[in-house]
Amino acid sequence: MKTLEITNLRAQYERSRPEVLKGVSFNLDPDDFLAIIGPSGAGKSTLIRCVNRLVEPTSGDVIFNGVNVTKLNHRELRKIRRYIGMIFQEFNLVERMSVMDNVLSGRLGYTNTLRSLFRLYPKADIKKALDLLERVGLSDFVDKRADELSGGQRQRVGIARALIQDPKLLLVDEPTSSLDPKISKEIMGMIRKMSKEEGVPTLCNIHDVNLALEFSNRVIGLQDGVKMFDGPSKNVDKKTLEEIYAFEVL
Repeated sequence: MKTLEITNLRAQYERSRPEVLKGVSFNLDPDDFLAIIGPSGAGKSTLIRCVNRLVEPTSGDVIFNGVNVTKLNHRELRKIRRYIGMIFQEFNLVERMSVMDNVLSGRLGYTNTLRSLFRLYPKADIKKALDLLERVGLSDFVDKRADELSGGQRQRVGIARALIQDPKLLLVDEPTSSLDPKISKEIMGMIRKMSKEEGVPTLCNIHDVNLALEFSNRVIGLQDGVKMFDGPSKNVDKKTLEEIYAFEVL
């Protein structure tokens, strides 16, 4: 079974404005690390966010492990989001909370309201959080506040928080846009390595073409909300990039 099947997906923020996505279709296999590339404004972030309905699609279907996400009510959607981890462009951490508490917040979908209010997480969750923080190189930062961290460290917390959900799908939205080139490569390598170790298929929106081609096995190219390319990363050549990016200078 495909992990993700997207069919004729359309999105429009306001009726008076142009469509952002114009009938995009593709599948995600269980072993895919799929990069979405394209010019600014092509609809990359919107596509990622339609999958877990942080952006509501105008029409089309998003089938995740056999479940049509676009048809779910709010309660059902909250439940399915447990299994869709997300790494955000601007980290999306709670600034005044510790690194540990930020990571454990990834378990909120599995914890009742009272326990989460008092941060009474099961021992197994705490053990897993500590293990993930060690894997991302932050075992010495457990009690640090998020606002005391560098950009690269904050994104490492975001990676650990997404993976503590035990996701069946990982969405990654421009994870390196605010990082320098060296740290960007480290972060992409870490996401790729850990998603492979955890066996989590990944859909990654990324502006940096070189990083996309280095770490993904498949690429989708968007231009003005239209899918221009869908195939193996190794098949992306100069002509393909010229078609995807049109008049934008790479």
